[in-house]
Amino acid sequence: MLELDALTVRFGGLTAVDAVTLTAGRDEVLGLVGPNGAGKTTLFNAVSGLVRPTGGRIRFESDNLLNAPLHRRARMGIGRTFQIPQPLHELTVRENLVVAQRFGTGRVDDERIAEVLDFTGLAGRAGRNAAAELALTELKALEIAKALCTDPRLLLLDEVLAGLETSAKRRFMHMLADLHKRFSVGILIIEHDIDIISQLCDRVAALDFGKLIALGTAAEVFRDPEVVRSYTGGTA
Repeated sequence: MLELDALTVRFGGLTAVDAVTLTAGRDEVLGLVGPNGAGKTTLFNAVSGLVRPTGGRIRFESDNLLNAPLHRRARMGIGRTFQIPQPLHELTVRENLVVAQRFGTGRVDDERIAEVLDFTGLAGRAGRNAAAELALTELKALEIAKALCTDPRLLLLDEVLAGLETSAKRRFMHMLADLHKRFSVGILIIEHDIDIISQLCDRVAALDFGKLIALGTAAEVFRDPEVVRSYTGGTA
């Protein structure tokens, strides 16, 4: 579904993503790991259209995305969340979903919104001010709900579990696993928690200094000597 071919992003003299070749399918959950500054979020930004690659190709369902604007990528089926929740101020939870859905699909589907509110546990908070009246776990759920309302085929989840305590992380992990199956959505997730990645993901890709240094199952990747040195800071 998603194909990256030698994807490269440079900012002046800094190479943030260095010739990464990677695929992500609709039938899998793919984890993206690496230390801070490894290029993970920049890769997401290139795929979603927030930054323009310096080189390489991005294809989604065989379509070339390099020149596609943000709204076209969303309408092709790429959904995106951000590590820091970004609700629209002065709007209710449901209104946030309406805005996201209109941007991502060009229409408003009340049934889909109701389904997503129920699935993410936000139905009882639909009329609340999203920016002022939600707890952190609810804001994280809202990020997922906004993306899910756009009928995605691939979800890019940028540290959606960051800042949550262990039990909340596990609830979200189970929700993401259910989401993957129920809505037939491929997931590419950035996450630092090795246990969560190991349980949730079919494959794991590790980045360091913008380069792809390992790709395989979680067990294979987290045993890789280069990953041990760069990601965990230990020795093999």
